[in-house]
Amino acid sequence: MKVSIQSVNFNATLNLLKFTEKKVESLSKFHDKILKAEVFFKLENSSDKENKTTEIKINIPGNELVVKKQFKSFEEGISTGVESLKRRLKKSKEKLRDSIAI
Repeated sequence: MKVSIQSVNFNATLNLLKFTEKKVESLSKFHDKILKAEVFFKLENSSDKENKTTEIKINIPGNELVVKKQFKSFEEGISTGVESLKRRLKKSKEKLRDSIAI
């Protein structure tokens, strides 16, 4: 799976990039046909503490799954987004299995 990471309005640290890649690549355990993953980090110009937006797009054959989260840290956004995508990938794979079994 190819993982591309983009950061908007700031430069991402090497630790954040490694953390993100490791978390997103773990999704391949839940669906074997993930084509690519795109991660977008955006630092909002606001006084809110939760000004960090994380968006993850996963492309699987015939579908695109998108999760967008806003938290105090990008790591928290990635962790929560990946957990959400795990559930959605499991559901997608179950639907695929059910349609093949019919």
